[in-house]
Amino acid sequence: MHSATPTPSATPAHPDVQAHTAHRSSAKKFVLHYLEMVVAMAVGMVALHPVWSLVLDAVGGAELMHDPYTGALIMATDMTVAMSAWMRFRGHRWRPIVEMGAAMYAPFLVLFVPLALELIDEGALMLWGHVLMLVAMAAAMLLRPHEYAHC
Repeated sequence: MHSATPTPSATPAHPDVQAHTAHRSSAKKFVLHYLEMVVAMAVGMVALHPVWSLVLDAVGGAELMHDPYTGALIMATDMTVAMSAWMRFRGHRWRPIVEMGAAMYAPFLVLFVPLALELIDEGALMLWGHVLMLVAMAAAMLLRPHEYAHC
């Protein structure tokens, strides 16, 4: 016997449902990509820190690792190199990679001023530098959501 009621699989999804599903999928990809970049940054810090130590020890510049200014910049470089490599692997264009690299350095550069004025200490530089870096990354991603939501 033939039923006059269409089966759910034969009924096309309502446009609002399709849009909501697509939005959720894009948001999920966006967040996943953000987390991938954070992991890449952590890998960069772990993998490249010993290289810096070895090279700086060899040239007599080991104290640069312990200076809050150069130490923060070296760490930001470690994170930027790994994150940039991951972004390039994921197919990003150079402009977003450069923008994301700026998001790694900008918080530390801004915090160098209160550090120099002795308004914050080295611990606060590292804590707030990392917190603001994560915020700056999210802001850079939100400037180009299409860049990150479809990878």
